[in-house]
Amino acid sequence: MSSSTVITNIATLVTNDPALGDGSPLGLIQDAAVVVEGDRVVWAGESGQAPATDHRVDAAGRAVLPGFVDSHSHLVFAGDRTQEFNARMSGRSYTAGGIRTTVAATRAATDAELEANLTHYLTEALRQGTTTFETKSGYGLTVEDEARALRIAARHTDEVTYLGAHIVSPDHADDPAAYVALVTGEMLDACAPHARWIDVFCEKGAFDGDQARAILTAGKAKGLHPRVHANQLSYGPGVQLAVELDAASADHCTHLTDADVDALASGRTVATLLPGAEFSTRAEWPDARRLLDAGVTVALSTDCNPGSSFTSSVPFCIALAVRDMRMTPDEAVWSATAGGAAALRRTDIGRLTPGAYADLAFLDAPSHVHLAYRPGVPLVREVWRRGVRVA
Repeated sequence: MSSSTVITNIATLVTNDPALGDGSPLGLIQDAAVVVEGDRVVWAGESGQAPATDHRVDAAGRAVLPGFVDSHSHLVFAGDRTQEFNARMSGRSYTAGGIRTTVAATRAATDAELEANLTHYLTEALRQGTTTFETKSGYGLTVEDEARALRIAARHTDEVTYLGAHIVSPDHADDPAAYVALVTGEMLDACAPHARWIDVFCEKGAFDGDQARAILTAGKAKGLHPRVHANQLSYGPGVQLAVELDAASADHCTHLTDADVDALASGRTVATLLPGAEFSTRAEWPDARRLLDAGVTVALSTDCNPGSSFTSSVPFCIALAVRDMRMTPDEAVWSATAGGAAALRRTDIGRLTPGAYADLAFLDAPSHVHLAYRPGVPLVREVWRRGVRVA
C-alpha cells in the first residue's frame, strides 16, 4: 500500500476548486495543507483540519499551486533561428526560410539528437513548474520525419499532436493539393498511431479553411481530436472551423471578429493564448479581456518553438498576460493550470482536488500573485509530479 504525506504550512494553496476554498475560481485556501497518497491528491483544506498521515512536509510558508499545464509547444526540432530573431529585433530585413529553416535542420538530425533536444527543454520547463505538456510534430513534413517526431514525443508525454499541416512542405511548394492529399493519406496513416491530436495552421500562406477542414476531418476519422492554429496573423476561418468541429482549442486567437468571440463563448473550444509569440515578434497582443468578459474559457501556454516563441517559461507568459493582455493575476494563473487542462480535455490535472494527480509547484513567495508581481524572478522552488519531488 502507498504511504500518505501531508504538506502543511502552505501560506496560500491554489486548488482551482471554488467549493474547496474561498469561492473564487482559484479556490484559494490560506494556512493550508494538502494530502498526497501515491500519485494523487486525497485531501486539501486548512492545516488545522488535516488528517493524520505517514509523513509530513513543511512548505515553510510558501504558496503551492497546481503544476502548470503547457497545452501548446513545438519541441521536436533541431537547430535554432538566432539570426532571424536578431534581425527582426534589430529592424533589419532577413530572407532566410523561417519554418523551412527548422524543417531542414530537423530532417538532418538523428533521432538521438532530436530526443536530447526535447528532453533538454522539458527539463528546463519542469524546473519552472510545468508538469504536463503537449507537443507537436510539424518540422519534418515527410511521412518518415513526421512519424519519427511523434514516436519520440510519445516517449515523454501522452499529449502528442500530429501537425503535418504546419506549412506546405517545400517538396510540394508547386502543388499544395498534393501535399494535402499526403497529409490526409499516407502521412496520417503513419502518424495516427503515435498521436492523440491533429492540428493545422489555418492561415494565409499556410492552409485555407477548406484545406484545414479536410485535414481535420480526416484526422477525426482516424480517431484524432482537432486543435487549430487559428487567427494568429490575420482574420480568417480558423476559429469558426475549430468551434464547428468541436476542437479542444483554437490557439493564438489574435484577430477575432465579434462572431468569432460569440462562437467560442457558445462552444466547448478553449481559446489558448500564447503571449510569447507576440513578445518575440512584436505583434499585436490578443485581447484576453474581451474573451474573458464574453465568457470564453482561456488557456495560457508558451508556444515554445525555435522561431517565434523560444521560451519554456509559463511564469514568464503569466507576467506577459497580466501586463499586456489585461488579465488579472488570478485569471492568468487559472488559465495556465486549469485552463491548460481544459484545452487538453483533462480533469485530472491543473487542480489540487481529491482524485487529481499530485502535480504541485512550490513558490518562494506567499502568494501566486508574485508570478506576475515579480516577473523574471525564478520563484519556483520545488516541483512534484504525480506525488514525487522531481525538481
